[in-house]
Amino acid sequence: MNRESKVLKVSELKDTFNRAKFAAVADYQGLKVTELEKLRISLRKANAQLQVSKNTLLKIAAQDTAYEGLQADFTGTTVVAFGFEEPVGPAKALVEFCKDVDKLKIRSAMYEGQRMNAEQMTALSKLPSKEQLLGQLCGLLAAVPTKLVRTLNAAPSNFVYVLQAIKEQKEQQEN
Repeated sequence: MNRESKVLKVSELKDTFNRAKFAAVADYQGLKVTELEKLRISLRKANAQLQVSKNTLLKIAAQDTAYEGLQADFTGTTVVAFGFEEPVGPAKALVEFCKDVDKLKIRSAMYEGQRMNAEQMTALSKLPSKEQLLGQLCGLLAAVPTKLVRTLNAAPSNFVYVLQAIKEQKEQQEN
């Protein structure tokens, strides 16, 4: 890799670090190319991407970004997963992949300046996704007016039932 290609790669990585809202560092030693491609596909579905690069280039690219705290983990065979929307989707994809393929070892992650270890990232992966939370919120918001309408409708309905019962009672007394 010549100097020009290294400079280009560092600028691409720096841009990726700046755009990312979530980054996770893992050791991929022993993974097959097909397994790595499966991980890339599952991360793409979560609007995330996987970057494999030299550690020195990763360290240079991470300087002066929100992910500077991950530089200590850029050792050995390193792969970095970047999430561009929310952290739960990429975290789920990585943790699920780790369950299936034990060769991928999560070292650390960062989200909004907070560093996480592998256990914290596993806990993050168990949270509902943004779409699930929005769906639950919409369900709650739709339930409130529905319940209000039912409650407001119950009073006149009950009044009509009482009048009907009184009418039937008077008719029985007349007979």
